[in-house]
Amino acid sequence: MNRQDIISDTSIGNKAEAFEAFDDIPTNPNLDRTIGDVINARYGRRDILHGMLGVTATTSLFGTSALIAPSQANAAAHGSRYAFDELTWGNDENHHVADGYDAQVLLRWGDPITADAPEFDVMNQTAAAQLKQFGYNNDYVGFVSLNDDNSRGLLCVNHEYTNEEVMFPGLGRQDNAQFSGMTPELIDIEMAAHGGSVVEIAKDASGAWQVVRDGKMNRRITPLDTSMTLDGPAAGHKRLQTNDDPTGTKVIGTLNNCAGGLTPWGTWLMAEENFHGYFWTDNLDAEGKPVIAEDAPEAASYKRYGVPGMWYNWGQNHARFNVDQEPHAPNKFGWVVEVDPMDPTSTPVKHTALGRFRHEGAETTVASDGRLVIYMGDDNRFDYQYKYVSDGKVSEDRSANAELMRDGTLYVARFDEDGTIEWMPLVHGTGPLTAQNGFNDQGDVMIDTRIAADLLGATPMDRPEDAQPRGDGTAYIMLTNNSRREADNLNAANPRPQSNFGHIIEIKEDGGNHAATKGTWSILVKCGDPSLAEVGAQWNPETSENGWFGSPDNCAFDADGRLWISTDQGGSWDKTGKSDGLYALETEGEARGTSKLFFRCPVGGEMCGPYFTDDGETLFVAVQHPGTDGTKNLAGFERDSTFEDPATRWPDFDPAMPPRPAVVVITKQGGGKIAV
Repeated sequence: MNRQDIISDTSIGNKAEAFEAFDDIPTNPNLDRTIGDVINARYGRRDILHGMLGVTATTSLFGTSALIAPSQANAAAHGSRYAFDELTWGNDENHHVADGYDAQVLLRWGDPITADAPEFDVMNQTAAAQLKQFGYNNDYVGFVSLNDDNSRGLLCVNHEYTNEEVMFPGLGRQDNAQFSGMTPELIDIEMAAHGGSVVEIAKDASGAWQVVRDGKMNRRITPLDTSMTLDGPAAGHKRLQTNDDPTGTKVIGTLNNCAGGLTPWGTWLMAEENFHGYFWTDNLDAEGKPVIAEDAPEAASYKRYGVPGMWYNWGQNHARFNVDQEPHAPNKFGWVVEVDPMDPTSTPVKHTALGRFRHEGAETTVASDGRLVIYMGDDNRFDYQYKYVSDGKVSEDRSANAELMRDGTLYVARFDEDGTIEWMPLVHGTGPLTAQNGFNDQGDVMIDTRIAADLLGATPMDRPEDAQPRGDGTAYIMLTNNSRREADNLNAANPRPQSNFGHIIEIKEDGGNHAATKGTWSILVKCGDPSLAEVGAQWNPETSENGWFGSPDNCAFDADGRLWISTDQGGSWDKTGKSDGLYALETEGEARGTSKLFFRCPVGGEMCGPYFTDDGETLFVAVQHPGTDGTKNLAGFERDSTFEDPATRWPDFDPAMPPRPAVVVITKQGGGKIAV
């Protein structure tokens, strides 16, 4: 199936679904030994294909309680550390939270976030207004406290992409209309709606969170107008030099910012994910496919990264997104961007030492030896899990900490059948990473991180998304799904063919040190419906019918070190019948592998965030693209959403307003820690 087939597929309801379906086609040629093969070898292919594990493997995953017959009883009765009554699964036009909690809509697309911002007028949008208003499709949420009691702070929010069919009146879907309705003004509004927002918030006299609209640190960061610099081994490289920047050290903006992270010193990391979709070419063949000459300087890189994707037509209006005019421009995207939210005049920095790929997130921790460690997944089917380890140590000196993401080593993971993991350094001159294979220097290695990882024999994964490290040398890796995996390329760490529901891997680094280059791994859960043997799901039997989920995406630890998982099923939520939501997942003791549903999204929405304040009393989550994905599967609606006719008008439920992505703040009624 090619791009045009996907665009024309009537089962696909919007551009974002089409984009994801096209990215379902892997670009990785290195599929001889995937994570499915590794898991298959480790746990046994026969048991995996029958949807079950042997007694030894089962008890190693979940403890002796896994040998007890499944029960639909609430997991709290069986040693759960999460004190709440779980929600009932379902999918409808509103959001839902567990009893005893309030879920307040705090920030919506278009809300003014600066003192001089105009009020949102959905029928008369402008780029100038959007640059002062909260952006679209909020994804990562981080909170930087401004006082000791966590009652005031800065929200740092990524804005991943736009859904034009529910964003602009009278426009409709544009990828299947050759972008005929996308005027220069609409393109600029889209660009202004991408990027990120820094917004000050504070508790009022009643304890409710409110936006501080005149906050001095409030700002928007966008691909339309935000100047950035590049540092690290690729900065100044000839492959980063463009007509508007012959130095190769500057770039305007960041885009497709998915998950992210906060550093120990309070800066914000924005991860650039599906950047390839924003690049354009006017050179097309008879079938409308991009034509890139095989001997073009960037041809191999374009192929491995999927450039130009042509899912946005910005390149028709802005030369820097047209590879015919700026062939090096795509190399300025696919990085991790550091922003100082405390200084609204600061210039964001793209750190090339962290590698270039489709970064899902960038979660940090401090290793036992004091060095900075960042875990990062490449969110594409059959791509890799990475981590970065700094040369220097984290200190109280913020200026010294600024150097930590310039000097260090990027590693890529190999998962072995014996349950060990090896982190292989991506260093020029190491093994095959030489000029003979196209790597003339470390800058080349970082620009073409994917190709370098291919040569090292990294393990192709089932869409590695968020990765959350814990202070004891443990990390959890979210593997969302991989419908392209066949039975002949399973492995120990990716065990299921046509994996529609994903799984979660637990890593234990040697010596409890996140900077270690070796460790062990195991599967925490294999997602999907455990009552269907053909799915091959693995949960603690105490997980109720409401608690199991599919497609883990983002994750977070709360103040007590407990793991929470958000899901992203896309337009395929009908395979579970459940909306996306937030789940509490046990990682320890006899309840290990037990999950409970805490919050669920309105129809068509993806669950993003989550983030807890340090005191554990406030939880921020982000509902992305409400009313878009899979609305044909909603009983009683059963059609694609548009601006005029959406499946939900969440969160306003105003007949004059389309659905609006929004950040929701969750607190316990009467106060106190969440789920305690």
